[in-house]
Amino acid sequence: MLFYYTGIIKQHGYLCPALRLRERPARTEAVWALGKFTFIETSVPGIVIIEPTVFGDSRGYFMETWQKEEFAAAGITGEFVQDNQSLSTKGVLRGLHFQRQHTQGKLVRVIQGRVFDVGVDVRPGSPHFGAWAGAELSDENSRQLWVPPGFAHGFLVLSETAAFVYKCTDVYDPGSEGGIRFDDPDIGIEWPDLGAPPKLSEKDAALPSLKGQDFSDFERWLP
Repeated sequence: MLFYYTGIIKQHGYLCPALRLRERPARTEAVWALGKFTFIETSVPGIVIIEPTVFGDSRGYFMETWQKEEFAAAGITGEFVQDNQSLSTKGVLRGLHFQRQHTQGKLVRVIQGRVFDVGVDVRPGSPHFGAWAGAELSDENSRQLWVPPGFAHGFLVLSETAAFVYKCTDVYDPGSEGGIRFDDPDIGIEWPDLGAPPKLSEKDAALPSLKGQDFSDFERWLP
């Protein structure tokens, strides 16, 4: 028996179904069904939702979470050099983060719980500069989000706890860290309402807005 998961993608404030290609052939997103993965292009080019094929029966399940050739065929290239994992409680919001040097592409997923995960285009000269796309990731839907280099990244925990794991295309470099306020009105991310303000670190609470920052380091990530 093969499990198929469904859910909701949120992009620029609009909700749209995220179903497997074989369940609903007519859809507005660009979709690539390649072997064991389905790649769904969001409204912000470069940010991609990935749905693995999950094989399950009464004993449990098995899935591949990354496969070099299939990801490359979908345009997700680059060598992963570091894997990270974090555990956060409900209402924790981490982001929006980027690194000016050692700029990271991130392939993110949730192995326990639920988060709302977001990427923001911060490449000067991009027609989508300041635009965001997001998706709910959970241990139930098994989705992943690809946030390329040149994008800021953040997530909000929706469940009581969430274990978040991600692969990075470059190493952590604290000396080149930067960020943007999660509630910057010029970006306008529509975070899910949990009935209370998000829990921020002191560093994230002090992040500047998008406007006025120099993002010239990210021009090299334009096509």
